[in-house]
Amino acid sequence: MIPARFEYHRPADVASAIALLSEHGDEARVLAGGHSLIPMMKLRMAAVSHLVDLQDIADLSGIRIEGGRVTIGAMTTQHDLIVHDGLAQAAPILREAALQIADPQVRYMGTVGGNVANGDPGNDMPGLMQCLDATLHLVGPDGSREVAARDYYEAAYMTARADDEILTAISFDVNTGGYAYEKQKRKIGDYATAACGALVTMEGGTCTAASIAMTNLADTPIWSEEAGAALVGTACDTAAIDAAVAAATAAIDPTEDNRGPVAFKMHVAGIIIRRAILRAVSRA
Repeated sequence: MIPARFEYHRPADVASAIALLSEHGDEARVLAGGHSLIPMMKLRMAAVSHLVDLQDIADLSGIRIEGGRVTIGAMTTQHDLIVHDGLAQAAPILREAALQIADPQVRYMGTVGGNVANGDPGNDMPGLMQCLDATLHLVGPDGSREVAARDYYEAAYMTARADDEILTAISFDVNTGGYAYEKQKRKIGDYATAACGALVTMEGGTCTAASIAMTNLADTPIWSEEAGAALVGTACDTAAIDAAVAAATAAIDPTEDNRGPVAFKMHVAGIIIRRAILRAVSRA
């Protein structure tokens, strides 16, 4: 299908983009990579009278690693995550996950900010940002503010971002411990049937920190504090991993769709979560 008629805007800075959103209110939407919004416009599932393209705002792109903190501009592409050597050292889980998103054509255009911001439960980056305990940086007409990724998602496509705010960057601490992102999907380019990110830190044979988050297994990404706690203070033996998997699966709430019934998704989720934890432990 063809989208409904709309006005196209291409501001050169964040202030101009915010001004357009304030002027046009509910009739305006920002465009990042376009892989979520454009299909919805073509299907007439999203009515947008004013499209605000962020491609010309140079300040929204780039990766900085300073003082043990990583900051990623919202318009940074998935491909940028894959080829950035510094990020591969500071947060290798992001490269591993980005390589599993769709296909190269999508990764060259799809942005981190677009993947994170709109609240699609099938997107991979929201769960990863919860796993990393990332901070989301928002700018609106009243100034800038920060929201924890673990507090950002409220329901499917509903987030803490106001309509006149733009996600400008994402930041998190360097994480060089054990990591894994496991994803099961029907075919290349599809959303996950179930996916899980795991971060595990081991010292002297004992787990000192762990973070487990899941994708497309509820109407929001799910970070399970209980799953991580089940590993901390243990040697990550079979009993501890069993407890972590049980806690993680207790936190999810999948729905039946064309990827399978609920019982199937619960079964797949258990396998994927266990694989992610085991591989993260093996790398810790």
